[in-house]
Amino acid sequence: MKSLLKYLKGYKKESILAPLFKMLEASFELLVPLVMAAVIDKGIEGNNKSYIVSMCLVMILLGLIGFVCSITAQYFAAKAATGFARKLRYEMFSHIQKLSYSKLDTAGTATLITRMTSDVNQVQSGVNMFLRLFLRSPFIVIGAMVMAFYVDVKVAVVFAVAIPALSLVVFGIIFANIPLYKKVQNGLDKVLLITRENLNGIRVIRAFNREAEEIEDFDEKNIALTKIQLFAGRISALLNPITYVIINFALVILLYKGAVRVDTGYITQGDVIALISYMSQILIELVKLANLIVTLTKAAACASRIQGVMEIPEGMETEGERKEGAEKETGEEQDEQGRTTESSNIEETMENDEAVRFDHVGFTYEGAGGEVLTDMDFSVKKGETVGIIGGTGSGKSTLVQLIPRFYDANTGSVYVDGKEVREYEIEELRDKIGMVPQKAALFKGTIRDNILFGRKDATDEMIEEAIDVACAKEFIEAKEGGLSAKVEQGGRNLSGGQKQRLTIARALVRRPKILILDDSCSALDYATDAALRAGIKKLSYHPTVFIVSQRTASIQYADKIIVLDDGEIAGMGNHEELLKTCQVYQEIYDSQYKKEGR
Repeated sequence: MKSLLKYLKGYKKESILAPLFKMLEASFELLVPLVMAAVIDKGIEGNNKSYIVSMCLVMILLGLIGFVCSITAQYFAAKAATGFARKLRYEMFSHIQKLSYSKLDTAGTATLITRMTSDVNQVQSGVNMFLRLFLRSPFIVIGAMVMAFYVDVKVAVVFAVAIPALSLVVFGIIFANIPLYKKVQNGLDKVLLITRENLNGIRVIRAFNREAEEIEDFDEKNIALTKIQLFAGRISALLNPITYVIINFALVILLYKGAVRVDTGYITQGDVIALISYMSQILIELVKLANLIVTLTKAAACASRIQGVMEIPEGMETEGERKEGAEKETGEEQDEQGRTTESSNIEETMENDEAVRFDHVGFTYEGAGGEVLTDMDFSVKKGETVGIIGGTGSGKSTLVQLIPRFYDANTGSVYVDGKEVREYEIEELRDKIGMVPQKAALFKGTIRDNILFGRKDATDEMIEEAIDVACAKEFIEAKEGGLSAKVEQGGRNLSGGQKQRLTIARALVRRPKILILDDSCSALDYATDAALRAGIKKLSYHPTVFIVSQRTASIQYADKIIVLDDGEIAGMGNHEELLKTCQVYQEIYDSQYKKEGR
């Protein structure tokens, strides 16, 4: 929790004023029992009506002043808490945006969503309650005890015994609940995960008639969450009854001792009423303090989980950052110089017209048992079209994702324009690349907004060229509003082919040096696919194109085809060469174009 309090720095004034105004409110509240005692002892006993009226007006004034102080404190506390949550969400979102694919895969989408929503809201509530009550409640508890000793020392001994007993119960129960709240949040993660998976895969679930099994699985996790919540709730529920038992027992003793002291003439009846009022105030504030501690316990558990996300390393260091880190370690300088020299030698041997080069690259996903890619060694010249094909799970998508540094190679190096990708700043590298992923991801807005996502400053001419090459012009013009037509979240109001063509247009509007189509034409018919490839060939800026596909028809006219099999290069060459020399390619081709007698 402490590490997250830095986001309150911009709200120092509010963080100070909120508890101060609460203490002012508490100060006026502590005066009320004394006024009540005066009304009883002087006004009622002396039948002095004017004194009673004047004291009642004083109590109303104290109440109004306390009310104004309370509202002011609530305002400042709410402003600080909401501002704190805004900054925290912003920093979390910014940090998540910088995480590499590997780190995102490890963290999990459901977990990150829970941290961004439920956990942040819980921490916000904790900050709000803390600013309002962390000084007020202890101040009233201690102040009430001091005032009780001011009224009568001997009777006030009851307070000195009751308050530590209450504190022991309150803090004991709360600290027992701390690990339970962490389990509650983890259970919530599991429920959110299965909910998200079911909502995303509802069509698949219904197609395979698995609704009953999924409901049963959800029910199991939901019941587990309910059980741990109930267990934590039962322990928390012990607070009020135990504290009320202690308070009521203290009140009984207080009344007995007070009656004896009144009878002997040491204190007045008004003093006894004041003492009872102070005991009631202590009860109320301890219950508030207990609720505050419950909230802070939940907030601390959530803050720990949020901090866990913030501490995930981004996983994408530039070469300069790696060198700086290496130089801080004793004995690393010579090794670093050796690596730098080796890298320089490789770059010197690269031809000037090479756009991309893989130099004996190997890659393994975090936590995976073996390599996904092994010894990827090839180069691609500027303006070339490269087709990548292979069976499911052969590493096609992973291969092209190493070019924009969505992942970092574990061994070997990837070069773009003669420079190792880790030597680029991320923004500089990705500005060179237009990426169309397997899953067409569109955002709520207009068609124009989605295309401009690729390049904010794109002109109308650039947009027209992009949608024309992507074969999207016809269906866009057919829609009411054209480029201003609405796109629903995820592109729900578009077909699969329309979504793919829009994502291709979004990449083309960047006018990238390297265009990567990662199986992004699977929903297009053969004629549209061919027209798209022909349009890309005619582009004036001649990008280097990587086409990942399951269809040989999409890549057979590529300048170079790379055939992958279980993470290794099974063959490389043009279409005719591979038909003669690569068995894997032959099998793929035959399965799609089998002819009689062949």
